[in-house]
Amino acid sequence: MKPCYGYIRVSSQKQGDGVSLEAQKDAITEFASRENLAIIKWFEEKETAAKAGRTVFSQMMKELKRGGAAGLIIHRIDRSARNFRDWGAIGELSDAGIDVHFATESLDFRSRGGRLVADIQMAVAADYCRNLSIEARKGINGRLKQGFYPFYAPIGYLNQGGGQVKSLDPVRAPLIKQLFELYLTGEHSIRSLHQEMVARGLTNRGGKSISRRTVENILQNRFYCGLTQNGRTGEIFQGKHEPLISVADFEHVEAIKQGRYTKKKTKHDHLLRKLFACASCSTVLTPERQKGHVYYRCHTAGCVGKTVREDQLEMAIVGQLTQLQFAEKDIEKLRRQYETWNVPEKLQDERKHLELQLADVTDRQARLTDFLLDGTLDRDAFTAKKRALQVDIARLEEELRNLDNKALSTADVEKFFELMKSLAGLYITAKPPIKRGIVENCFSNRTWTGKNVELKPSDRLVRAKTDVLAPCGGGTRDTFRTFIQLFDSCDNCKTLAGQENVW
Repeated sequence: MKPCYGYIRVSSQKQGDGVSLEAQKDAITEFASRENLAIIKWFEEKETAAKAGRTVFSQMMKELKRGGAAGLIIHRIDRSARNFRDWGAIGELSDAGIDVHFATESLDFRSRGGRLVADIQMAVAADYCRNLSIEARKGINGRLKQGFYPFYAPIGYLNQGGGQVKSLDPVRAPLIKQLFELYLTGEHSIRSLHQEMVARGLTNRGGKSISRRTVENILQNRFYCGLTQNGRTGEIFQGKHEPLISVADFEHVEAIKQGRYTKKKTKHDHLLRKLFACASCSTVLTPERQKGHVYYRCHTAGCVGKTVREDQLEMAIVGQLTQLQFAEKDIEKLRRQYETWNVPEKLQDERKHLELQLADVTDRQARLTDFLLDGTLDRDAFTAKKRALQVDIARLEEELRNLDNKALSTADVEKFFELMKSLAGLYITAKPPIKRGIVENCFSNRTWTGKNVELKPSDRLVRAKTDVLAPCGGGTRDTFRTFIQLFDSCDNCKTLAGQENVW
């Protein structure tokens, strides 16, 4: 009896076009018995044959070329190969004198006619795979356009079955949100963020602590801001799932990762680090702790600037904030101005403005194809610009959806007014991140002359306060927005309004 190898395979992609391994093995055994062949070794594989490089198949081919057996029996042609490279390797076996048999195909692989029929059947199998791949990609893209994510849910979300929107994981979703919020402060590197999230208990699907690589993947996954992306084409779509962060925040995360925002957590995170400069040479003062106090020094050789203690800087900050804060009569005036623009008509004007912006960006996206066709843009530039415009569209649509929620509640407004009446008191009682945010936003120029602390109030704050105090009542919607932005635009102060313990 001629010794042969038996090869059986099913696809790991569960395409439903094959026969079970056991059924293949039975058919090959029956064929071998009928043809007086002996199976001396079985090779079993669970991998698609659409692409070359199967591990078990490659090992079997090596052993056959070394003379391990005189023949090879396979259940069917499409079980052997669905790509021309592997099919060519099988043909080389036959050319080298090794018999190739197909248990369910009545053809002689060594004859010209039999080989031709086998080649045609393999070409049909390869074409089937290509068509299946094309249809699968169409289906995936179609689902993405509909807002569904046809892949496994990322960490922080749960799968709800085929064709269903991913839902929030009640355990991991809050931690993922915290991860983004921490990174947006600019106080964390990937390493320190990873350590912090492990300490907070964020785990992967297997229940193990997340890796640093997982943290990086989370930070660059648009799914968390409500978008989905086709990895093959780069197209971006609006998802139906609930986002954990806004599109604007995700863009800020990308800016931090790309180095356009360089603030990172350091070993000694002193309160006013990088906030004050030497008036003589403009060098940023470096904080040092000595004898229980923090000193800020200019390290420029030959500079006449002297050392200043942190508590001296804070005294100057509190003094300036006391002068900047509003009196009760000013707050009453600001309250009246707020009431003049916090009306539906004003929000409608803003909606119209956003809709015009959205129409303009959508029109620019539509014209991109023309630029590609006439050669103005190459394919790579077209893809990059289209992706950027898709993100802009998503951001504007998000702003439109959130427009109705922009009107602050009476409680929020009153909190803000209390803040403007007690800036100095807020600074004294606030936590360090909030203190830094107040200093950054209220003062545009902060220097130490060697004798005095010089603090220049922010131009926006000065202009806004001037509007409020103007005899003619020049305050506008933009005036109030300016005050809000003084704190809301700062990463350290973004949640200021929600922190009860700082008021």
